[in-house]
Amino acid sequence: MSNHFLDTKIEFLKGVGPKRAEMLRKELGIATFGQLLVYYPFRYVDKSKLYTISAIASDEAYLQLKGKITDLKTLGERRGKRLVATLKDETGEIELIWFKGIKWLASSIVIGQEYIVYGKPSKYNNRYNIAHPELDDVDQSLIANKVTLEAVYPTTDLLTRMNLNSKGIHKIQKNLIPQLGGKINETLPLELLDRLKLIGKEEAVINVHQPLNNHLLQKARHRLKFEELFYLQLNMLRQKVVKTETIKGATFNKVGKYFNQFFNENLPFELTGAQKRVLKEIRDDVGYGKHMNRLLQGDVGSGKTIVALMSILIAIDNGYQTCLMAPTEILANQHYEGITELLKGIDLKVELLTGSVKVAKRREIHEQLENGELNILIGTHALIEDKVKFQNLGFVVIDEQHRFGVQQRSKLWRKGKQFPPHVLVMTATPIPRTLAMTFYGDLDVSVIDELPPGRKDIKTIHRFDSSRLKVFGFIEEEVKKGRQIYIVYPLIKESEKMDYKDLMDGYESIIRRFPRPQYQISIVHGQMKAVDKDFEMQRFVKGETQIMVATTVIEVGVNVPNASVMVIESAERFGLSQLHQLRGRVGRGAEQSYCVLMTGNKLSADGRLRMDTMVKTNDGFEISEVDLKLRGPGDIQGTQQSGLLNLNIADLVRDGQILQYARDIAVAILKEDPNLEMEKNHRLVATLKLRFGNKVNWSRIS
Repeated sequence: MSNHFLDTKIEFLKGVGPKRAEMLRKELGIATFGQLLVYYPFRYVDKSKLYTISAIASDEAYLQLKGKITDLKTLGERRGKRLVATLKDETGEIELIWFKGIKWLASSIVIGQEYIVYGKPSKYNNRYNIAHPELDDVDQSLIANKVTLEAVYPTTDLLTRMNLNSKGIHKIQKNLIPQLGGKINETLPLELLDRLKLIGKEEAVINVHQPLNNHLLQKARHRLKFEELFYLQLNMLRQKVVKTETIKGATFNKVGKYFNQFFNENLPFELTGAQKRVLKEIRDDVGYGKHMNRLLQGDVGSGKTIVALMSILIAIDNGYQTCLMAPTEILANQHYEGITELLKGIDLKVELLTGSVKVAKRREIHEQLENGELNILIGTHALIEDKVKFQNLGFVVIDEQHRFGVQQRSKLWRKGKQFPPHVLVMTATPIPRTLAMTFYGDLDVSVIDELPPGRKDIKTIHRFDSSRLKVFGFIEEEVKKGRQIYIVYPLIKESEKMDYKDLMDGYESIIRRFPRPQYQISIVHGQMKAVDKDFEMQRFVKGETQIMVATTVIEVGVNVPNASVMVIESAERFGLSQLHQLRGRVGRGAEQSYCVLMTGNKLSADGRLRMDTMVKTNDGFEISEVDLKLRGPGDIQGTQQSGLLNLNIADLVRDGQILQYARDIAVAILKEDPNLEMEKNHRLVATLKLRFGNKVNWSRIS
């Protein structure tokens, strides 16, 4: 969409000028004609129908009335000041109320004159009224009503003060659109438009801002959404093709003694079908000299680490060194302890490198890395420091990838000598399909979707505060069986004092109900020193305390198979993915485990949906889909860093089908013409360059 007309500065548009232009740039990032045209409406108002006052039966929808203003008065003082008008038609009358702009309105409304009124009725004392309706003179309104659907644009307070509310933005769009006349270049190949029965680009842009009718509006929106998602997918998939063709990886063509010894002597349980499938996918990737870039998704406790370790052993069998990078010291330590335990009796050297490792030990690790003695290095960000040099790095595992920026991962990628190391990215935060296709579209995705044998599904129960005594009784029964309990309080940064008070109040009532010496209780919160936190955690891990009262610091990194109950206090203050992560702390042993969600008696609709979802399912993917609908894509963990979500019209929550369709079309095009060299695809290349030309190609690094 780059041409001189569309690059014209916005101040040269009738109705804008320098002051408004400055404000549009600051508030909405609109500096040119082209940027104004992709500032799309978010809803439309149907102005084709007139209602009578007596026909108003609900407060569901906006509607349009026609009648005379018969009375006008200003009521109330200061903050309660309001302008009240009475509108009358042949069937009845209704009050119109304004709280803002009272002076100007009072001087401009004429009693006895007929108006078209547009707004949303609401019921007060059993009578309908309309707050802040739009008023139009009848003649003007009827002329305007040749267009039956009016676009509504998002705006800001500052713009509204400069008369650039939705109506104001609509007005300047109206000044721009008649000037188009063939100035918007088509961005999709004509053959594709024809085959997919899509309308042209310019027709779509005009009808999205000034739709002639509903049918054309739907066609325009579909065309623009498809294009936006199609180019996003085409760009990613093309990079994936380029990567597969041009970036070679080390070939791991044998399964040798380390893998076999582990498989035959140390494997703690029979692999699930899902684990076997994923291992095969990884072996297929690394066996043919192509570079592997794979995302491994699986819920907490699904056995991702075993798959990662077995892949690491294949790399070592083929003469390569490996590393595993985790986002926190707690997690890195846990991986180190777990992997060392799993490899007992196998002659391999494993070391841990984190910020707290002493200088002398660091030197030793650096030396052993360079001379090839060290097989597996586990650590935090410390792994990517320039001083860390491998003799022959061939395989990298990155845990909880959303915690690492792309640049950090790229540093690790460059540590391979002859080839970049193969990359396996693991996450326990299930990612909805539409997001996975968008953010990880250039990675191959593997999913572990079954729990190891012997693991029981966690039973989740929702209880209101009024049932607290029953919940305490249940905790007592579990403790008598020898089990351990987590009780978690929310941590909300803005109100640490309040959080601390909630936690301490809770702790005191728990101590009263479970007194020493019969019961031992640990407490962990953010205001404690690290050594004290560790001491308390260790007491719980060793089974010296039965109840752990904590803020969400325990979300990642505590693995206590004997803990069978997770009580989450004020559960309505947590997001779904956080509730799911916390629940994953229990259910790690063979015993039946429980998660109890405690909430206040009053719940919002969203809060109730979150509780119902948690009670209904343990499936992380199902939960992530609900989470996406509730929170929108921008908040889902790990998506903020991608910069991909600058979508103008498509919506990943609602447009999943269009996304899948767009991806299928992109796959088919690249299958036929991987380098987009055919003449019919020249327009695709030109548009890709315009849209993504200046962006760094980080996607080559997982």
